[in-house]
Amino acid sequence: MPAKVAVIGSLNMDLVTRAPRLPRGGETLIGQSFATVSGGKGANQAVAAARLGAQVSMVGCVGNDAYGRELRGALVAEQIDCQAVSTVEGSSGVALIVVDDNSQNAIVIVAGANGALTPAVIGCFDAVLQAADVIICQLEIPDASVGHALKRARELGKTVILNPAPASRPLPADWYANIDYLIPNESEATALSGVPVDSLDSAKVAAARLIALGAGKVIITLGAQGSLFASGSRLEHFPAPVVKAIDTTAAGDTFVGGFAAALANGQDEAAAIRFGQVAAALSVTRAGAQPSIPTLSDVQAFKPS
Repeated sequence: MPAKVAVIGSLNMDLVTRAPRLPRGGETLIGQSFATVSGGKGANQAVAAARLGAQVSMVGCVGNDAYGRELRGALVAEQIDCQAVSTVEGSSGVALIVVDDNSQNAIVIVAGANGALTPAVIGCFDAVLQAADVIICQLEIPDASVGHALKRARELGKTVILNPAPASRPLPADWYANIDYLIPNESEATALSGVPVDSLDSAKVAAARLIALGAGKVIITLGAQGSLFASGSRLEHFPAPVVKAIDTTAAGDTFVGGFAAALANGQDEAAAIRFGQVAAALSVTRAGAQPSIPTLSDVQAFKPS
C-alpha cells in the first residue's frame, strides 16, 4: 500500500485570467482568457501527493455553494479521502489569479469557508491524522488551526511539513519545534527570516537564520535556480531541471506534494527533493493549478534536456 499523507489546509476555486502583463494600480487591462479551476494550496498539495504516489486524506472546509461541490468532486476524482472535508454555510474560498506573458502571477485570496477550519473541527478528524505517515500544513487557514495541527502532528510522532504560504511575517516562535521540514519560496523565506532572498547566497543566509530560529530542516525553493536544503550547518543546492515555463501557478504546491509523497514512500531527502523538482518543472509547462500537476508516470518518464 502507498504511504499515507494527510493535508490540512485550504480548498479554493481559482478564477484565472491571462493578460500580457500584471496590471498596475488603478489600471484596467484587456485579458486574453478566463477559466475557473479547482485549487487552494491545501487541495493542490493533496492532488500532487495523490498523483505522485501517496494515499491522501484531505482535512478542510468548503461552502455549501456550487464551488464547494466542484472542489470536493475534484478531490474525489483523484481518489483522495474526503471524509474530513466539511461543508459549512456560506461561500467557498476563492483565489483571483492573473498570469502574464512571462508566466508570472499575482494572486488575491478570499478565505471563505477556509476560515471555518478551526482547531475543534480538526480535532473531530484526529483519526485521519493518526493514520498518516506525513502531515502537511500551509497558511491559508487560521493561524490557530495551523498551530494546533502542527502540535498534534508532533504529538503523534508524524513527519511534519509546513509550507509557510502565504507568509507576510515571522512564524510564531513555538511552531518551529513541531516542524520537520519548513518549505518556503524566496518571498516567504524573506518574510520569515528578515533576510532579502534574491540569490543563492542570500538564500543560504536566510536558511541559516531559520535553522537558528528552531526549524528542523529547511528547503527554500528558488524557481529556476532550484532548491536550497539546510540541515544544521549543512547546506546543499539542488539545480532545477530546465524546461520552458508557461504558467508557474501551483509549482510550489507540486513540489511540496511530490516531496511529501516521495519521502513517505521511503526515498531519502535528496531523492525526494529531486523528485519534487521534476514534478514542479513539469507543472510549469502546463496551464492552471491542479490541471498542471503531473502523475507519477510523467515524472518517471521525464528526460532532462
